[in-house]
Amino acid sequence: MENGRDPRALSRRSVLFAAGAASLATVFRPRVILSAVEGNVIPSAVEGRLAQANDPLPSWNDGAAKRAIIDLVVATTTPGSPNFVAEGERIATFDQDGTTWVEHDPVYSEMLFSLDRVVELAHEHPEWKTTQPFDAVIGANKSAIASFTKTEWEKIIVATHTGVSVSDFNGAVKAWISNAKDRRWQRPYTDLIYLPMLEAMRYLRANGYRTYIVTGGTQAFVRAYAEKAYGIPPDEIIGTAVGTKFDGANGGMTLAPKLVLNDNFSGKAEDIYLFTGRAPKIAFGNTEGDAAMLEYTQSGGGAIAMLLVLHDDAAREFAYGPAEGLPDSKIGAFTQALYDKAKASGWHVISMKDDWKRIFSWQ
Repeated sequence: MENGRDPRALSRRSVLFAAGAASLATVFRPRVILSAVEGNVIPSAVEGRLAQANDPLPSWNDGAAKRAIIDLVVATTTPGSPNFVAEGERIATFDQDGTTWVEHDPVYSEMLFSLDRVVELAHEHPEWKTTQPFDAVIGANKSAIASFTKTEWEKIIVATHTGVSVSDFNGAVKAWISNAKDRRWQRPYTDLIYLPMLEAMRYLRANGYRTYIVTGGTQAFVRAYAEKAYGIPPDEIIGTAVGTKFDGANGGMTLAPKLVLNDNFSGKAEDIYLFTGRAPKIAFGNTEGDAAMLEYTQSGGGAIAMLLVLHDDAAREFAYGPAEGLPDSKIGAFTQALYDKAKASGWHVISMKDDWKRIFSWQ
């Protein structure tokens, strides 16, 4: 596979999914069509009323994290404030997996989409039945899937994310996100978006901020559902991206097997600049892969806020670190080094257990 910019190739916390490959032995299942999902987006008129309410973040407990968000908005939007920021320059960035929605099923949702997509496309590729790694996926060989290498995951990503028109890929993702359900709660994946983060997005937008998803997941995947799920349009999705090829004769745009953006680690900061030309005023993440994004935010000066989500609520969601003695994790690890860096840098650590009254809208 060509690498357009970064020697880490199709990395998404090591090729999007490779860090969680061992967990697949307990989670792989063929594509199943289930009930449709309702969107999480509320009308703009309601957004405005929420922002003007006495408590713009009702699912947040009072604390340093909540206060940091509100103080940031007040400082940057009040005319005459020394930290006032013109509306067109107000930018907020959110990592997705583990920051705005659940990343444990026990693996990334896009990983499951890719496996289901192989099964769905198998009839078009009879050669896959005798070709690794596809034969393992088609045959539901759990042990083989659990031991996939980075190269094998790259093959699956290329096969399921490229060589099709943008419109066809969008349709495939929308169908999957509407029908698939997570293993633990048996709910659509868009039901697993964190309500406090939706409130933060709505509050920021109601105060003139553009809210960007900045994810190591693929840009095309997230763009297919983000507007309905988050209220964020496609042009405000920054993610790992493959190439595109325009067919002038047919007027179609095709996804091509070439890496254009590797949106993780330093790539997040670089791509934010590439898309926006300026540093965010507020950024949310949850792993080492988000640290550069927060550092870039901090470099902008003025009124700023940097926040990291710590998963420490096993009862309502999950508990994993290994920061602060929490269980270690191959998916979305929040290391002690990152925790210490956050404390030393003045970043806010959001405790799911202590800072969020509710995690999901249906709780």
